This record gives sequence, structure tokens and C-alpha cells, in this order.
Amino acid sequence: MTALITGASAGIGREFCTVLAAEGHDLVLVARDSERLHATKAEIEAQFAGITCEVLPADLSVQQELDRVVERLASQEKPVNVLINNAGFGLNQNFVSGDIAREKYLLDVLVTSVMHLTHAAANTMKLNGGGDIVVISSVASFIAGGTYSAAKSWNTLFAESISEELRGTNIRISALCPGFTHTEFHQRAGINKKTVPTWMWLSVDSVVREGWRDHKRGKAVSVPSMRYKFLVALIRLLPRATVRRINHQVRNRPKH
Repeated sequence: MTALITGASAGIGREFCTVLAAEGHDLVLVARDSERLHATKAEIEAQFAGITCEVLPADLSVQQELDRVVERLASQEKPVNVLINNAGFGLNQNFVSGDIAREKYLLDVLVTSVMHLTHAAANTMKLNGGGDIVVISSVASFIAGGTYSAAKSWNTLFAESISEELRGTNIRISALCPGFTHTEFHQRAGINKKTVPTWMWLSVDSVVREGWRDHKRGKAVSVPSMRYKFLVALIRLLPRATVRRINHQVRNRPKH
């Protein structure tokens, strides 16, 4: 068994490495930072006897590098039976006044690469009789929180849609939608974590374990923790105009 994980060197992707290696999966590690990937490989192989890690550095916004990952997923000689679409980042900018090149980069990584990788993986898994695909989305996919929310909304609806298309096969696909999670994500995006109440933070291990458990139970969408399940249920009940206003107020409150 082999799992390919994008964004494997940190955060949710790194935690999936641990969980899947513990289940006996060999790993294909994908991220931009080759040095960190090799460090992850060394850590996993030292912790889990018999597990081998393949390092595949790639910037998924670059077509040629994305194509290398697609080619790896299409391999019949070394088949991949689990794909974790985790690579991503946030933008701490407004759309109109922001850098449009960064917006395109966001879509290339969060949307276009997920589409290509899932297509390649699903077709290979069909030939091999089954497999598992997880798309790391976000609770942000249920609100109106800028282009990051828009991209994550695509992720969630995409996974839901393809789960129906694949119904009756042995291929499972789900969207994992965590809330605020303790990773490097917010620091890299330039977001001050102190502006988020303590109760809203989740641990990365609980997010991955609950999401993976829900996936194996056949849930198309997983929202880890009761607090976020409640918040998402509330968001779905509120008028969309109210959701937009609340989000606008939160995003534009003083940062101190």
C-alpha cells in the first residue's frame, strides 16, 4: 500500500504521514521544500520500521512539476492507493487591492492541482479496484471569507460531487473541513493567531484522526470537533446576507 501526500512536510500533511505510516503505508512525499521533505523521510523511516518514503519535490503551481506528480499517480508499476490533497496556503489580503498574481497562485495550488491530481488518482484506482482520496478543505468553505473561502468551497463541493460519481465503486473521496488548527499555516499567511479565541483552536492530531476516521466510514464531508459541527450547522441556518456581514466585521476588526 502506498499513499501520496501533498504538503507533506508540515501541518496536516505531516500528521497524515504519521497516521498512514502507522497503518503500514509506504509514502510518496510531495512539497516544494526538498530539504524538509528529506528530513520528514528520515523521521518517518526511523519511527516506522519497514516503511519507505519516496521524496518528490514539486511546486504544484508549475505545470511541469504538477505533471510529474500526475505521472506518479498514474503509475501502474508502483500504484498509489491513497491520495491526500493537502498542499495549500492562505492570503492575508483583500481581493481588489491585492496582488492578482498571488490570487492566481492560490487557485493554481488549491483548485487546479487538486483537480488534476484527483483525476489521475481516481482513474488509476479504478483500474486497480479501489482507493481513497481526501481533499483538505476548511470550515472557511461554508462562509464568505474572500478568495480562500471561494477556493475551499470549490474543494468541498468538488469532493461531495465526485463522491456521488464514484458511488458503487471501491473508491472513497471526502473533504476534510477543519477550523482553526495549530500548524504553520497562519504564521506563513501573516495572520496574527492571537486574534482568534483559544477555544476555537484544534490540535492537528485530532483533526487528522477524526477526518481519516470519518473518511473510512464513508462520510463525504468531515468537520472535526463538536464546536465546529455546531458552528457549521448554525452557518447553514443563517441567511447568507447575515453570514457575509458577520464575516466582514470579523475580517475588518482592529488587529491588536
